[in-house]
Amino acid sequence: MSKYRIYIDEVGNNDLASSDNPNHRYLSLTGAIFELNYVKTTVTPLLEKLKEKYFPSHPDEPIILHRKEMVNKKYPFHSLLDPLIETQFNSEFLKLINDLEYIIISVLIDKKEHNTKYNTWKYDPYHYCMEILVERFYFFLENNTATGDLMIESRGGKEDIRLKKSFSRIYESGTQYIEADKLQKKLTSKELKVKPKMLNIACLQLVDLLAHPSRRFMFRYYKIEEGKSYVFGEKIIEILERKYYKGKSGIEGYGIKLLP
Repeated sequence: MSKYRIYIDEVGNNDLASSDNPNHRYLSLTGAIFELNYVKTTVTPLLEKLKEKYFPSHPDEPIILHRKEMVNKKYPFHSLLDPLIETQFNSEFLKLINDLEYIIISVLIDKKEHNTKYNTWKYDPYHYCMEILVERFYFFLENNTATGDLMIESRGGKEDIRLKKSFSRIYESGTQYIEADKLQKKLTSKELKVKPKMLNIACLQLVDLLAHPSRRFMFRYYKIEEGKSYVFGEKIIEILERKYYKGKSGIEGYGIKLLP
């Protein structure tokens, strides 16, 4: 039986405050599902090869891809200041994420709309998104006769505790649509794996670079003001549209989900 892992990244503000600023009003969780043996044999070697080609590298200080530093072309990504190198790197990165085998699931919550509709919060917004993400991951595992677990990058301290508690609650109690015993048969760990950035985990780096474009795609799909777009991000979106988890009716409700 195959084992998969969903690597998760969040974009947006996860507190209960809301505003008309999309960065505060919306929270999204994006998960990238990879088969674990494939991660070992293919994903990690290919990503390391790409990083070593374009950025200063040493085994003692591995390069960790991170969207913010790459966009700003800060060290160790200063080589991207050269337009030719940036073009070449972007081309190879796009080919990599296009050729790799993985499934994307993204959940977006409109905190302002939820607050208006329900008056009081049913869930912490992060927990609400996590529950929906876990449900879709369960359906994926069920359909593929597989098992799996979940991993997210460490935020540190209280934030990590909050993330782990959120998942543990789902694991122990199930969800509105999936009973706990069914969930536990598919999930191989009762704990959310929370790992520090310094461990150089390939798929956490990939989902960090895919989460913002996926959020932008959902803004567009659900007709939400999305702000300025960028050519590179648009090319990532084109690839993601082929990677979203699909049901018989398409990606809506499967690969993407908007929560009120």
